[in-house]
Amino acid sequence: MVNINFVPDDYIQNNESSRTNLMYLVLFAVVMSALGGTFVTIKTRQRALNAQEQIVNKKLAKAQEAIQQFEQLQAKRRTMMKTALTTAELLESVPKSVLLASLTNNLPPGVSLLRLKLIQKDPRARQVKAPTNRYRQARSEEPVTKAVSREKLLETYIDIAGLAPSDRQVAAYIQSLSCSTLLDSVALVESKEHKIDDAVFRQFRLRTSLSKDIQLTKEEIEKIREQVQNIE
Repeated sequence: MVNINFVPDDYIQNNESSRTNLMYLVLFAVVMSALGGTFVTIKTRQRALNAQEQIVNKKLAKAQEAIQQFEQLQAKRRTMMKTALTTAELLESVPKSVLLASLTNNLPPGVSLLRLKLIQKDPRARQVKAPTNRYRQARSEEPVTKAVSREKLLETYIDIAGLAPSDRQVAAYIQSLSCSTLLDSVALVESKEHKIDDAVFRQFRLRTSLSKDIQLTKEEIEKIREQVQNIE
């Protein structure tokens, strides 16, 4: 039996062409959608990377500012020590200049001095009592301190203020000062947190006093001053 196709060949070819074109359009749409999604993903990641880069740049800028401020503190410390040494030498070259040099030599790494105050007091002023009779009054007026200079009778108290990275450096500084033969005792008056931008430091205050009857040789004085010059 012979099959007779009553559908024209042109109609069949047009249908096949339409299906082929539709398939191509679908494939083109899929490819364009993938390219569009890839482009959007790349742009999103690029924006996120730019935002992270800006954050990192801001942190770097703040870190550079903190480093500059720390360097300024170091320069201020050196200038202060030079001024203090010059002033101390004008008043009394020994032991004050040696004392200031010793305070600088004992500084742990990262510790800076902000303020250094020397106070001299006469201990006799706290022990004045009214004489009970003329005999005691006459004895109290006797010049018993003729052989002792006024400078040796004065008690020197030292108030120290500075910055340290942590309490560990403060404790190390107190221990170094306690081992010094120039000082009697070292007491921690205050230690609190101090922020400079994002950097956190410990602001501390110490109080100590100069030892009495200090006997230093010329060689020891020159050695301490050479240590200060090496630090500078």
